[in-house]
Formats: sequence, structure tokens, C-alpha cells
Amino acid sequence: MMSIKKVTVALFVDRLSNQWVVRDPDGDFWIVPFGESGWDRRRPFELSEISQLESIPRHYIYLLDLPF
Repeated sequence: MMSIKKVTVALFVDRLSNQWVVRDPDGDFWIVPFGESGWDRRRPFELSEISQLESIPRHYIYLLDLPF
């Protein structure tokens, strides 16, 4: 039997750049600016050895106006 792993949306702050980072349901990472239509203004985020992602509680997702 094959198991299916579902990736959920996650919210982080990158302590190096002080920017919001979102992991979308597909597992991709995005820099998302604060405010209205933030998701429409997103940019790709590449994880690196120097990335300092800190997990943020999910209830703050509304601050970024995400479509999920």
C-alpha cells in the first residue's frame, strides 16, 4: 500500500533578511511581502546553508492575505 504525504502551508520568518517566507501546499518556498495581495507579489525563496528560518504560528497567515 502506498502512503500519500500531504504538505500543508507553513509560515516562517527568515532571520537573515527579516522577510516572511511561506511554504505552499506543493512544498515550494516564497518570500511574501506583508499586506494586501502579498501572495500576488511573492518571489521565490531558495533555501541555503545560511538560511535562518524560524517557524511562525499558523494563525498569523491572515497577515499575508494568502489564498490558502
